[in-house]
Amino acid sequence: MQKIKWGILGTANIAAYGMIPGMKFADNCELYAIAGRNPAKVLNFKNKYGFEKAYNSYDELLADDAVQAVYIPLPNHIHLEWVTKALKAGKHVLCEKPLALNEAQAREMFQTARDCNRILMEAYAYLHSPYIQSLKNDIKNGLIGEVNYIETAFVTQGYKEDFRLHKEFGGGAMYDLGCYCTTMILSTIESEIEQVKAVAEFSEPGVDFLTSAIIKFKNGARACFDVGMILGENSNSRFDRLYIHGTKGNIKSDVEYNQSGELTYFVTTTDGIQKRKIFAPQNYTLEVEQLGRCILQGEKPHISPEFSIKNARLIDSVLKEIGW
Repeated sequence: MQKIKWGILGTANIAAYGMIPGMKFADNCELYAIAGRNPAKVLNFKNKYGFEKAYNSYDELLADDAVQAVYIPLPNHIHLEWVTKALKAGKHVLCEKPLALNEAQAREMFQTARDCNRILMEAYAYLHSPYIQSLKNDIKNGLIGEVNYIETAFVTQGYKEDFRLHKEFGGGAMYDLGCYCTTMILSTIESEIEQVKAVAEFSEPGVDFLTSAIIKFKNGARACFDVGMILGENSNSRFDRLYIHGTKGNIKSDVEYNQSGELTYFVTTTDGIQKRKIFAPQNYTLEVEQLGRCILQGEKPHISPEFSIKNARLIDSVLKEIGW
């Protein structure tokens, strides 16, 4: 099988615990190059994970003609800069969520991708999961009727020192966690948004620490979500919830976002309660393989530019409501 030579810009934790292990299982992926600004850390990544090349600057990696695609797990506030540079260097790009700090940035990046004839996809690994696809198929097949209400939450721990605590770095609960909730909602309710209302508690560094929002859609459906970084500091505490109500029944899940393994959710209708058990491989593997097929076989990105722009617009609306 033909393989895409991948480079990674940065030695972020998500690359270490999520993306790189996922890449190792991807049939059409070759771990080729790693770049970072800390030489010792870059060398450690090269030796530990088996990269062929290691660079001490992002520009050096982008100058390597052998690199066909790059994964960008950098802090949110510099996504625009490095996505743009990567595309102009002729690389296909998978950029960690949230792709952009606002809709205007998202539109600019996708326009650059079109101008450069390269693929840009936002990294929402969980949306590639067969667990999510099964849930959506139950909805598409009319099992719970028309969706009229969604409630979801993603609440996790705070951090003592982290870029997510700083507004200038694109930190806060909405950017870090809320984007999971908004993408789940937007991928389930196919309607334009009519109204958004939101409130937030802000932490001392000035980022939203706890945000709650209500969304009303033009087709009459509604959704609400809660996101926060309030469950202690640097702990493993976490709370996830997903409830989808329809005109004929409902779906409930307490599975954490972006999980793999044997996962379950429950479908309740007039016929009773059905328990679904779905085996989900590592979502990062599925994500990388899908973008690889886009490059090699002409598939359309599972996370489309239109979807990413719509999601960025919704996040903009929430942040405006909370006075960001």
